Amino acid sequence: MLPSDSIERVVELFASLPTIGKKTARRLAFHVLRQPAENVEQFARALVDMRTYVRECTVCHTFTDTEVCGICASLKRDPHVICVVEQPSDVMAIERTGDFRGLYHVLHGALSPLDGIGPEDIRMRELIARLGVDMQEVILALNPNVEGEVTTQYIAKMASPLGVKLTRIARGVPMGSDLEFADDATLARAFEGRVPV
Repeated sequence: MLPSDSIERVVELFASLPTIGKKTARRLAFHVLRQPAENVEQFARALVDMRTYVRECTVCHTFTDTEVCGICASLKRDPHVICVVEQPSDVMAIERTGDFRGLYHVLHGALSPLDGIGPEDIRMRELIARLGVDMQEVILALNPNVEGEVTTQYIAKMASPLGVKLTRIARGVPMGSDLEFADDATLARAFEGRVPV
């Protein structure tokens, strides 16, 4: 018998989030329980507001509170370069580096014929429409897996008649790792993407 059904409901909800196991969910639930009521109410209101007001940018399809996100609306960004990513969280990861000054296009997934996910199931049509508008380069920053490769090949096939320069981010051995532990595909990509020193 459990001491509190209310606590267990919260634990179950936390545990339903990605990468949160039961132990972490239980710690989070007890942490929330120890907070002042106004903090918990602010947290709950922020979640409801996020779900209510956040939508897709009408240009790049990342998440935003406005019709057009701040990146797409910025005059400081290069409108002739688009970085294609799978998810809005990828935009945030790239923005943290502070190195990319172009625009984005979020597909909201990747092609996966085995799972029945085709071009019509992600933001592929919208991407192709953007490529015809004075675009100089499209950078593909898709996940290094089978779905990412299939999506890369599809975009390359669709973009080739448009004469747009198509590149992909380099992949290889991450900083701080040892070569002996890298898998064959990672090492092969590292050699393919080598650059002058």
